[in-house]
Amino acid sequence: MKNTILILCAMLLAILPINAQKNNQSKTLVAYFSATGTTRQAAAKLAKEHKAVLWEIEAAEPYTAADLDWRNKQSRSSLEMQDEEARPAIKQCTNIIPYDTVYVGYPIWWGICPRIINSWIDNNLEQLQGKTLIPFATSGSSDVKQSVEYLRKTYPNLSWQNGILMN
Repeated sequence: MKNTILILCAMLLAILPINAQKNNQSKTLVAYFSATGTTRQAAAKLAKEHKAVLWEIEAAEPYTAADLDWRNKQSRSSLEMQDEEARPAIKQCTNIIPYDTVYVGYPIWWGICPRIINSWIDNNLEQLQGKTLIPFATSGSSDVKQSVEYLRKTYPNLSWQNGILMN
């Protein structure tokens, strides 16, 4: 009887650290770009709901109101969105390694994500492999579906889930 109890205790001690380790490994990141603050608010709400770490993707050169004027074909945002190869510089990179799930947030520009999201993904491409990626977006008039399809087409080796529109 004493041996049986000792064996059961040893088995429990062996199993408990494994389960605790698994729980600690499941981490969520909410990475977002926000030009006007709308996506920032959505990201903060999402991070709170999922007990996730919040990370702002910042442009090395912040966008001004003139840069964001979509009616001006020569504005910075218009020029970036017209150039599929545009990759605006970002302020700093994120350490993606500790996270299993990454929410990627952005305002929808011209039906898709701003090119700065491409910059961030390109800078973290290797670290994003094998992660669950969930796009979320804010928009005054567009649906999220076109932007998610763009991400899937541009980065087919990443595990994209369906997107969330958060207005």
